[in-house]
Amino acid sequence: MSDVEAKGPAEDQNPPGVKVYSLSTCSHCKAAKKFLGECTIKYEFVDVDLLEGDERKAIIEDVKKFNPRCSFPTVIIGEKVIVGYKEQEIKEALGLA
Repeated sequence: MSDVEAKGPAEDQNPPGVKVYSLSTCSHCKAAKKFLGECTIKYEFVDVDLLEGDERKAIIEDVKKFNPRCSFPTVIIGEKVIVGYKEQEIKEALGLA
């Protein structure tokens, strides 16, 4: 019973956390963000090229943990990492396929 008490009904329906590391000038990054928006998925994103100094270095190090080549977009959905704009993989990771 403690499992039921720990989770509210809304939590059961929430999709996994979604984060997008992107570049502001990247067409594939824009397409990935547009697609997530069209799916009405809440997501966080960081346009890495708009950051400066230590903040930028720190975020790049974060990206490299998920994607050593540090290419964009890097989309994190729960535990799944998708590099590039791969609509089908994004749908599957979100449970929409």
